[in-house]
Amino acid sequence: MVATKHLPTRSAVPEALTWDLTKIYADQVAYEADVAQVKADLTTMAALKANFTTDAATVLAGIEGVLGLYRRLEKVAVYASLKSDQDTGNSTNQALDEQASSLTAQVSAATAWLEPAILTLTPAQLDAYLDDNVDLRAYRHLLDTIRLQKGHVLSEKEEALLAGAGDIFDASAKTFGVLNNADFEFPVVKDEQGQPVKLSQGVYSVLLESAEPAIRREAFTALYTVYHQFRRTLASTLASQVKVHNFVAQAHHYPDARTAALAANQIPTTVYDSLVTAVDQHLDLLHRYVALRKSVMDVDVLHMYDLYTPLTGKPELTYTYEQAQATALKALKVLGPDYIKHVKTAFNSRWIDVVENQGKRSGAYSSGMYDTAPYMLLNWQNNIDNLYTLVHEMGHSMHSYETTHHQPYQYGDYSIFVAEIASTTNENLLTNYLLATETDPKVRAYVLNYYLDGFKGTLFRQTQFAEFEQWIHEEAAAGRPLTADRMSTYYLHLNQRYYGTTVVSDPQIADEWARIPHFYYNYYVYQYATGFAAASTLAHGISTQQPGAVKKYLGYLQAGSSEFPIEVMRNAGVDMTKTDYLADAFAVFERRLTEFEQLIKAN
Repeated sequence: MVATKHLPTRSAVPEALTWDLTKIYADQVAYEADVAQVKADLTTMAALKANFTTDAATVLAGIEGVLGLYRRLEKVAVYASLKSDQDTGNSTNQALDEQASSLTAQVSAATAWLEPAILTLTPAQLDAYLDDNVDLRAYRHLLDTIRLQKGHVLSEKEEALLAGAGDIFDASAKTFGVLNNADFEFPVVKDEQGQPVKLSQGVYSVLLESAEPAIRREAFTALYTVYHQFRRTLASTLASQVKVHNFVAQAHHYPDARTAALAANQIPTTVYDSLVTAVDQHLDLLHRYVALRKSVMDVDVLHMYDLYTPLTGKPELTYTYEQAQATALKALKVLGPDYIKHVKTAFNSRWIDVVENQGKRSGAYSSGMYDTAPYMLLNWQNNIDNLYTLVHEMGHSMHSYETTHHQPYQYGDYSIFVAEIASTTNENLLTNYLLATETDPKVRAYVLNYYLDGFKGTLFRQTQFAEFEQWIHEEAAAGRPLTADRMSTYYLHLNQRYYGTTVVSDPQIADEWARIPHFYYNYYVYQYATGFAAASTLAHGISTQQPGAVKKYLGYLQAGSSEFPIEVMRNAGVDMTKTDYLADAFAVFERRLTEFEQLIKAN
């Protein structure tokens, strides 16, 4: 009897393939010391609040005191989150994360007075303080950002109440996370060698690329059987989270949750609307690609689980983790020697948690704060998708590295809106590198196929998600119940519109909303799509060595939050209040689709 393959336990993973969190805290004692210090610093907030508006010096002391508290808290929270994610089944690590979450709510409540207090200062009074105190001027943009919130910042007591409920507001998302990453028991399926393998998020993505329809169908059916079984519970957790988004937006006097979410970074809602409109106008390109897929696969019926397998057959480009590192360095070399030096540091200093293990959080991300390395979580599989994931997350980590090494703490972070541009620029640079260096028609066809699939999964699919996200928020705001049946029905119709009549929207795909963690993030997904389009423009300029392109790009990486995101991107050469960058991205997609069609016909 053949033994079923199982993921290794955390303790069985080689140390070299794990991240080194001792660089954050050497041991539990050091972590607890910072936790204790955060709690002690909480008691100083009342005094800072009492004297805050007295003069320029007290305003400066209040701002620095609050930011200092958050700086220590973020270090605690990042460490706890990383420890939890490396093994979500470890109760000790889960306790750390819960402790950090509770502490975050306490800090939020204790510092909720700051923005209302700043807004009590008249513009003339604040300007006079800035003129009087040179150190306070370092916070001018931060103060300007807060002043733009006037009308949406509540009283001190109201803000403290909402901040104190933060842990409660996050309960639905946390419940989904535990279910999705730890509690769901996925069945055993067959891999391409006919061997039984325990299904997981990582294994599922690999099996969907299989050249064998039966393998894809079994994985697809098995995965969605689990989500369908719990769809009512998952509808409840998602509906509750949407209600939180709507409630907080309403409490802050915004017309809706979308406006509130985008206003946090001064993003006009027209950026969102323009994306949805542009994608809708170019759905014919997606339908054309899907029709090509059906023709090449030579199937009577094209299913949703047929959209991920490479059209050029079994992938000729496979990568071990070591090979992927070498390829990444070659592809990113165009960004200059300093950038490459920092990438090598990430590879050699155990910033990356590489392989999948039991209980490990699914997916991939980059995470850290001002005083830590920009750590990366992967769930490595030896395929080109994971090469792209490595390059993608490295884009995030290098963005963090450049920002924290060029900006003071108050501007040492950046919005999600610009974050996805760094990661997808790296992806586009990798595509450009592969197309520039590979001459074998079969390899080029595979890379083009991969690019087209990536475009489909990012610009088209994430915009589809954005439309669904907008609908669930509008439905909840209108008082209409977000039941599992209603969400699945709407999602199925949306899926059919996006992919057209060439592909069968299998009934299981109606439940896809149930497994997407980003729907809990409050208008997050659209930024993948806008970021990919902007990155296409930036990567083209860098790869073709346009004058100043690399310098402007590095300036964007180093800007942090020292300016509003729209201005940061305008300085980098992309005006995202216009639609030119979207048109450029679709033009590249169409051009590469045409080349791919020609290569397929020639072979």
